[in-house]
Amino acid sequence: MSDLVWLPATTLVSHYRVKTLSPVEVTRAVLERIAAVNPKVNAYDLVDETSALASARESEARWQRGAPIGPLDGVPTSIKDIVLTRGWPTLRGSKTVDPAGPWNDDAPATARLREAGAVLIGKTTTPEFGWKGVTDSPLTGTTRNPWNLAMTPGGSSGGASAQVAAGMGQLAIGTDGGGSIRIPCAFAGIPGLKPSFGRVPAWPLSPFGTVAHLGPMARTVADCALMLNVLARPDPRDWFSLPYDGTDWTKDLPLGVKGLRIAFSPRLGYVKYVHPEVEARVADAVKVFEKLGARIGAADPGFPDAESVFTAHWTSGAWNLLRRLPPEKLALVEPGLRAAAEHGGRYSLADYLDAVAARGAMGERMKRFHTDWDLLVTPAVAVPAFEVGRLEPRSHAERENWTWWTPFSFPFNLTQQPAMSVPCGFTSDGLPIGLQIVGPMHRDDLVLRAGHAYEQATDHHKRRPIV
Repeated sequence: MSDLVWLPATTLVSHYRVKTLSPVEVTRAVLERIAAVNPKVNAYDLVDETSALASARESEARWQRGAPIGPLDGVPTSIKDIVLTRGWPTLRGSKTVDPAGPWNDDAPATARLREAGAVLIGKTTTPEFGWKGVTDSPLTGTTRNPWNLAMTPGGSSGGASAQVAAGMGQLAIGTDGGGSIRIPCAFAGIPGLKPSFGRVPAWPLSPFGTVAHLGPMARTVADCALMLNVLARPDPRDWFSLPYDGTDWTKDLPLGVKGLRIAFSPRLGYVKYVHPEVEARVADAVKVFEKLGARIGAADPGFPDAESVFTAHWTSGAWNLLRRLPPEKLALVEPGLRAAAEHGGRYSLADYLDAVAARGAMGERMKRFHTDWDLLVTPAVAVPAFEVGRLEPRSHAERENWTWWTPFSFPFNLTQQPAMSVPCGFTSDGLPIGLQIVGPMHRDDLVLRAGHAYEQATDHHKRRPIV
């Protein structure tokens, strides 16, 4: 039973089809794993065993009849506790949210997963309103990294990354407003995709605006592609969503990277610090792409440090999120988030519009860049996972924020391009390292192809954490 929790979703579905495994036995194994591991890791803040087993029994009956309702039928899946889920509180890591609800709605991602037959296990932890790159909150406490319980699993989708990495479910839905899928995937050693903006419909729209994406986190790149097939289905509630074209994101995975033009930018042209072991493992990963037939060249995107542009967008969203809270509720909000909101409230309309214009220039620059290059690869995060209870690594602390150690992620929230983190090795003390693959807008297929090709050529994704 314990081995079942490590099987990818694609493998589970293959077994269900020929009746060599049952969704019920897989779900029981996952629930047993959660009972054993979650008290140490704190990846889930809600687990609904009764609902999960009922869904698994319904799935089992469908597979027995040879009539699955979707490509994820019977696959254990979690929902980040920022994404609405009918019947379960969505508390967003905050004491300001009333658990009583009502909770009558599924977000588009949740609805699509239900419709595809996924077994929803529970909600995964998040920092308050997803505001930072680590996962702890006043409501749910500290979430820990399964590779080393003294370390953070990243954030803000750290509960999701810890859940998948620790074998507590095959799939997870995450959100990414500045790196919140890619940071925790890098820290926890799993693949995860921030799709092109609008690829996965969202409702309600994020308070952080058009930098925020939803996407899949999973055990393999193929699982991410399979999950994207479901998440990308249409929902009329998101007026930003892309037209649905029925793309099967798994179809082109075997095409690999032969002949693709891949630019390698180890520091984006301006990043001051990258951990030496991160830099070395990412450089090694680029050599793998070269062996697989890609045409590699050194090239920086050509835009300046985007921190000020991102901060203007993101902290303005934080200010708008908190400005209507009454004083008694505002006092419950984590001080760091309050400080970010106060910073955002100091921007004038002219300041904000200047940031919007600078963002547009970045997007234009990347459009031009991708006329020469099919893909861009960088480190996913500048550092490996660090100690829990901190916003930044102790040994290289510079500022009281998280953007200096995540310089590779948030620029591509501004440009809205698809970007993925895949495991590319480990530090000398056993912590995972992530490689970021960035594609042109709407070319999620190229990003998935490259991630899958790299994964198939290496074995980093096959290692298991200590818990």
